[in-house]
Amino acid sequence: MTHPPAARPLPRFRPALAAVIPLALVAALAIQPAIGGQSAPVAPSLAAAIEQARALVEADLAESGTPGISAAVAVDGRIVWSEGFGFADLESQAPARASTLYRIGSVSKPVTAAAVGQLAVAGKLDLDAPVQRYVPSFPQKERPITTRQVAGHIAGIRHYDGGESIGEGQRHYDDVVDALAIFQDDPLLFAPGERYSYSSYGWNLISAVVQAAAGEDFLEYMQANVFDPLALTHTHADDPRWIIRERAGFYSFRSGRIINAPFVDNSYKWAGGGFISSVEDLVRFGSAHLEAGFLPQEALDLLFTSQRTVDGEETGYGIGWRVGGFGELFAADDPRRDDDLARLRVRHHGGSSVGGRAFLLLIPEARMVVALLINSDRSFGGGRLAGSVAAAFLEER
Repeated sequence: MTHPPAARPLPRFRPALAAVIPLALVAALAIQPAIGGQSAPVAPSLAAAIEQARALVEADLAESGTPGISAAVAVDGRIVWSEGFGFADLESQAPARASTLYRIGSVSKPVTAAAVGQLAVAGKLDLDAPVQRYVPSFPQKERPITTRQVAGHIAGIRHYDGGESIGEGQRHYDDVVDALAIFQDDPLLFAPGERYSYSSYGWNLISAVVQAAAGEDFLEYMQANVFDPLALTHTHADDPRWIIRERAGFYSFRSGRIINAPFVDNSYKWAGGGFISSVEDLVRFGSAHLEAGFLPQEALDLLFTSQRTVDGEETGYGIGWRVGGFGELFAADDPRRDDDLARLRVRHHGGSSVGGRAFLLLIPEARMVVALLINSDRSFGGGRLAGSVAAAFLEER
């Protein structure tokens, strides 16, 4: 049984703003960095890069209209810039900070992938065995599927269907195995290994595999073996029952106006998209994947090697991570797809959730990690913005 993080008394909020706020007003209010958002003194050599990064983030905030955004950059395992802009909570007008907790959506997959790598190299998890070895209750399919295939989105398990991200999020699941009932009886979309098809539900199955291979509750394993060793004090399951300090408010848009996001209980998809975190925790997590240490090299190779279809075609996805070139972060007509930085190899993942968007970028050759989080389901710069922020720092080196 997992336990909530240490609670604090509920704050006294000022009288709430109007329940529905014009988008233009939100944008006007939001262009202000959070007080105390920066984590460390600015190195003179990075001052220009930080000013450029701030300008990029502020422009994206104005364009998207999201209430708040936080950003962080780490180099050589040290956070060189972290800051929040706009509001973490509109009703209390609490500013966004570097320590604000946002829904990270599918960035939960690379977080969970750390556990997969640990268990695989420890000999507790055979990635190429049928998933039923670990989850015998999961129905047999037309053909066997393996944990490796599921983790790389080539097993044929379906993704969300329509409004399931809201509908299935109305109840609480006490065990990750229980949540498999949402999709486990559905047929596969294609023969395992035949092609790539992204599936968050597949990562629900991964959480059940991890739980069985580890011999302990999935969330308890994540806490003891991933969050605690890396001092990720601002990373938790997004359990609506818990009082979690600095958790943001979450927002959606309707007819050009901002509203509170619908209620959702993400216990139906912890591994696929149910964690919350801060940008500082995410760049710490990413920095731990730049070289062997937290994970052995064998595990890093597993996570960051693109899988292939049965025809031998690379998918651009390893285990919980997308892999490719820096230039691929930008649009096809962007000249940065062909500049000197484009050759850099990157690992990354984006995340979309009810009331949140996220992006985590690793550039191993530069020993750099960039994290971006927002508290609405509005589209934002994502990979393009992360790449632009990274480029600002790379050009100063």
